[in-house]
Amino acid sequence: MKIKIIYLVSIILLILASCSGDKKTTKSSAEIVLENIANRKSVRDYIEGKQIEPEKIEKLLRAGMAAPTGKNTQPWEFIVINERATLDSLAALLPYARMLQQATLAIIVCADTVKSEYWFVDCAAATENILLAAEAMELGAVWTASYPYENRMNAVKKVTRHPDNIQSLCVIPIGYPSIKESPKDKWKPEKIHNEKW
Repeated sequence: MKIKIIYLVSIILLILASCSGDKKTTKSSAEIVLENIANRKSVRDYIEGKQIEPEKIEKLLRAGMAAPTGKNTQPWEFIVINERATLDSLAALLPYARMLQQATLAIIVCADTVKSEYWFVDCAAATENILLAAEAMELGAVWTASYPYENRMNAVKKVTRHPDNIQSLCVIPIGYPSIKESPKDKWKPEKIHNEKW
């Protein structure tokens, strides 16, 4: 009986130790952020019909709006599309965004071009934040450019009917990944230059 009790106590102690988190294996906030950046990848295949929760959509948009912006102009505007017919219309008009046929969500990153002539730079930062947030929430996403291609920008405008002062930078198809993809290792030390070339 004593042996059984000692054995049971040992198992409980092991479980508690594993739940308490060993400092050697716990990742710091910096490690988690850097790992998320390194793991970001372009995902083009999604589980059809699996909707993205509203709270996750808000988190994606909050991430986009947390991006740096010149002179704090915040020229960005975001068009959120989760209606099947609209997603399919965009897929038909945008040759490099056919994956919208599987996606259950798209965020179109746009800007009020009257507010900033460098709107595309601010919107690029916002787009990257959205992509990183998608990665952190185990969603799949991919940047499909509309800017600077006039035909693609016009196609987006045709579907969304946004005002003339609004221009689109990109369409981000988003969904739950249907296959596991690995990030590309883009680390190239030869691209790094010290003070002089």
